[in-house]
Amino acid sequence: MASEAQSAFEPRKTPVQARAAITVGAISEATIQVLLSHGADRLTTTRVAERAGVSVGTLYQYYPNKQSLLFAALEDHLDKVSEVVESACEEARHKPLAEMVKEVVEAFVDAKMKRPDISMALYQIAADVGGPALVKRVGQRLQRALKEMLQTAPNTVSPPDRFAIEIMFAAMAGAMRSVLEAGAQPAVVRKLREHLVLLCQSYMAAATARRP
Repeated sequence: MASEAQSAFEPRKTPVQARAAITVGAISEATIQVLLSHGADRLTTTRVAERAGVSVGTLYQYYPNKQSLLFAALEDHLDKVSEVVESACEEARHKPLAEMVKEVVEAFVDAKMKRPDISMALYQIAADVGGPALVKRVGQRLQRALKEMLQTAPNTVSPPDRFAIEIMFAAMAGAMRSVLEAGAQPAVVRKLREHLVLLCQSYMAAATARRP
């Protein structure tokens, strides 16, 4: 049932040729621009097509409605964050536990806050365009990356179990959500970065020090 609900927001087709990919990229960027300048309520396919420099007919080849435009923008944003965190996990393998946790948490916060205006705008519309299903999928993806990284930590008694990894990710995602809801002021983001590192380091040190 959830997959059926998500499919209602997905694009009609995926671009194959380079020219089509450029068109879709322009539409995606235009969606973000219109969302930021007009808000979700006033975002229309016509406005997005005009901003992208394409006809409405061309836009409809890929996106059947505004919800699918926003779904694609949210998916692209989450994919970019995932790629950054996965890369950080890969780079941090075999490092001391505290160091690997620090690098991954900072990568997550920095990726989300690279464009806080976009992160906040997409967070506000996520629930209405299939966001929960996307967030669940991304969560599973990042938890796999965390698990594979944490299993390589040289200074632990035992690798963390699935529940511990889920808790660490929930702490990261929940803290970020709280900051976004509060407006993501720079001073708060700096504190989040520091305190979330400390929280995750302390928790994961305790979780991996326990014998199974």
